[in-house]
Amino acid sequence: MMKSLLIIFLFILGVKVNAQKVFSTQYSSQADVKVFVVEYESQADLKVYKVDYDSQAGSNNGKWFFTQYASQAKKKIFFVDYESQADLKIFFVKYDSQAGWRNKDKQHLMY
Repeated sequence: MMKSLLIIFLFILGVKVNAQKVFSTQYSSQADVKVFVVEYESQADLKVYKVDYDSQAGSNNGKWFFTQYASQAKKKIFFVDYESQADLKIFFVKYDSQAGWRNKDKQHLMY
C-alpha cells in the first residue's frame, strides 16, 4: 500500500515539475499553444522568465525551460507573427521573481 502511494506521489510530482518545459515548433500545426510576444508587460497574459536548466523549470508559474527536442517538453509552442493569431500573449522578463500569470483565465493552456 505504501509503495503504491509513493509511486503515485512521485508520478504527480514528476508531472508538476515538467509542466513548464517547452519546445518551440517550426510549424503552427505542430504546436499545442500559439504564442505571441508582446512589447509591453501590461499587454501580456503571462510574464515568462527563461531558465538555464530544466531542473529550474516552474510549475505553470512562467519559468520556462526550452528543450532541444519535442519529446522532452510538456508543451509545444509556436511563435506567431500577429497578436490575433495567438492563444497566449507573453512578455519575457529579466528576473525570475517577475514571472507569473497576469490573466489567470489563460492558465489552463499551459497545463
